[in-house]
Amino acid sequence: MLEKKLAELPKSPGVYFHKDVNGEIIYVGKAGVLRNRVKQYFQKSRSRDPKTEALVIEIADIDWMEVDSELEALFLEAEMIRRYMPKFNILLRDDKAMSYIRIDYNSDYPTVSTTRRPMDDGAKYFGPYFSTLAVRQALKLLRRIFPFATRRMPGQKRANLHYHLGLDPGLEEGRTTLEEYRSNLRKLISVIEGKKKNIVKEIEGDMKRSAKSQDFETAAKLRNRLHWLQGLDKQVIFSDKEFMDISKDHALNELVNLLSMENYPKRIEGYDISHMQGSDVVASMVVFTNGVSDKSEYRKFKTKINQNNDFYNMNESLKRRLSEKNVKAWGLPSLVLIDGGKGQLDAAISARDEQKRSQIPFIGLAKREEQIVLHKTKSGLKLNEKILHSLGGFTSESQDYILINLPLNTNLVKLLERIRDESHRFAVSYHSVLKNKRQTASLLDDVPGIGPATRKKLLKTFGSIKGINEANEEAITHLIGASRTSTLKHYLATK
Repeated sequence: MLEKKLAELPKSPGVYFHKDVNGEIIYVGKAGVLRNRVKQYFQKSRSRDPKTEALVIEIADIDWMEVDSELEALFLEAEMIRRYMPKFNILLRDDKAMSYIRIDYNSDYPTVSTTRRPMDDGAKYFGPYFSTLAVRQALKLLRRIFPFATRRMPGQKRANLHYHLGLDPGLEEGRTTLEEYRSNLRKLISVIEGKKKNIVKEIEGDMKRSAKSQDFETAAKLRNRLHWLQGLDKQVIFSDKEFMDISKDHALNELVNLLSMENYPKRIEGYDISHMQGSDVVASMVVFTNGVSDKSEYRKFKTKINQNNDFYNMNESLKRRLSEKNVKAWGLPSLVLIDGGKGQLDAAISARDEQKRSQIPFIGLAKREEQIVLHKTKSGLKLNEKILHSLGGFTSESQDYILINLPLNTNLVKLLERIRDESHRFAVSYHSVLKNKRQTASLLDDVPGIGPATRKKLLKTFGSIKGINEANEEAITHLIGASRTSTLKHYLATK
């Protein structure tokens, strides 16, 4: 069987999977040419280190996914390794080959760089990425669209050559204000996080406004930015879309077969609730398109009423998600995964049925045992007992629910855990933002002469009280004036 698979390997770029005799994925890799790369593992003359030799001995089967470019393969490889955590990727991993993007956004001279190890230094880190070269190539392209500084030269007072090439903001000579530069960095961060569509719309709007006001020079610059940004789709690992053959996704295959689904779930949405004793209650909606995280489609909800009741909070959030307005804007999910057990799932299903969307299948994932929770009549799915047993699973029942227990190393469990963990992370991060804003706003409320509009400016520019404290006084003065800056600094110094 292995020889037959090797003969069928395509010449296109993609991601490959090595599996052991039990069908478990033990290694995930990427290739510019799948046929050449995968066959190298089975060439006897090839010199290998002991760890790679141990991997080859265990390979009993291979599979692959084709994509359009090497960079898409790079992104997909990272996603699949995070999902499946194959043992040989862990054993063979070289920390020196992994990199993070570092942006010290709150500095008075923000820079963008790459590093192998993130630190607790107040900077924003993105990653890890599995190819430093690809990350650097991506940043090189992005710098043309969103000019940034890579380091600060001590004593430098004139804009450097990179500014004249359109790659640096020119803070040294005030060619760009700190506020404008930070606004630019926020757009860069959004693209890195997969929110490119939003930034494209924003730049399009700015370009039209500039043209309408006859500021044709600015409009031309924005037009060029837009052109370059739209050209990134197939060059950078942060693209909005992944092109993959979902019938090759092992976890999706198991999901479809186990729950007797008619079609592959192209759009899976995951939901979680986060709050602190009923305050700043938020819900997250994460989206996995064709089994892969699609961050540009993520959404978040702040409940209209703060309640220390996760069932109510889940119900309200799902009703809003499935409203006519949001269905028109975002479409319908193929499958919904709720972070929680019977109570949370029941609340979500009630919201679905109230909005007359009963055709959408709903399942839950209970944290304690990682059980898949299935309503016997309302989930819209039917358990395939034969597939359940082939996966080594079993069930237990509780009132109207079936609790499905699968081995934790099952591909399907790893996918559902990945979606659940991502929805939890996204909910917690939004909750933290709201809590920090509330605490910051309440502190700024007491500063004499600082009104709502000024508070909004400060928070938008510097992000937090910490950011304001660390900001250069000149930057604050430029934003709100010398008198209010003096009052603000004096007040914060006493706190």
